[in-house]
Amino acid sequence: MVTQESTGYENPELLWTRETMAARLDDPSLRIIDVRPGERFGMGHIPGARHFDIYAVNCDDTDQAPLDSFTRMWAFLLARRGVSFDDTIVFCGEITGMTAARGLWFLEYLGHKDVHVLDGGYSGWEAAGLATTRDAEVPKPSVFVPQIDRSCLATYLDVKAAIDARDKVILDTRGRAEWTGDDRRAARGGTIPGSVHLEWINHLTAQGTMKPGGDLRALFEANGVTADKEVIALCQTGYRSAHAYLALRLLGYAQVRNYLGSWNEWGNREGLPVQVPNS
Repeated sequence: MVTQESTGYENPELLWTRETMAARLDDPSLRIIDVRPGERFGMGHIPGARHFDIYAVNCDDTDQAPLDSFTRMWAFLLARRGVSFDDTIVFCGEITGMTAARGLWFLEYLGHKDVHVLDGGYSGWEAAGLATTRDAEVPKPSVFVPQIDRSCLATYLDVKAAIDARDKVILDTRGRAEWTGDDRRAARGGTIPGSVHLEWINHLTAQGTMKPGGDLRALFEANGVTADKEVIALCQTGYRSAHAYLALRLLGYAQVRNYLGSWNEWGNREGLPVQVPNS
């Protein structure tokens, strides 16, 4: 059994082991959502998994109207895959990657209380010799009615208000060249003034699993990302920052938000301040 003592996580239930998943495969309320590309899903997946490649399903405008539209679209796409609000949902990527983490974050934003990520993803499952299949069924559509939890989402206005706040930290999870502005992926390069840089890949072991809680906590605290502050994470489009959200949620940080629009919005939106750190 995965416990706080064995993992160092305050919320270990967010991350499912292969053993936990294998023991629940016959549970009729379990919905495994495989977020890998369709070609990878077709080559093999966990029995009963449903395919939903959520990568590039983005929102680069966090004003209320486009945000509401994006939220409705997500709820509709989940319902089309037979996912309801009462199901146990587990996101599965190739590893414990950013796309699966983005799925977990968005379901928590939609108000779901029973959502998880498979640690090690499909690669770890397959390497362990557990059951796989190429068979798939067309799911029967369901109804998914969200109950929005605004506390885990940040808009550009929230980020702007956090820039000079002593009780908040803005965490940039992109690659270093993106952070310095040398790799420019928007109209403007650089970062949000006062942000802390910690690339998301540092959360993972060489095997593609999440690092133990003690290692993660030391990593964040060494960079000034402490549990007494509200953390707002960003990247380019909200996936790598969702991975930081998952890591910090595992550690029990009480105030963590994902900036959905991230640099794709901030770097392209006129009037928002930009800092170009020294390379």
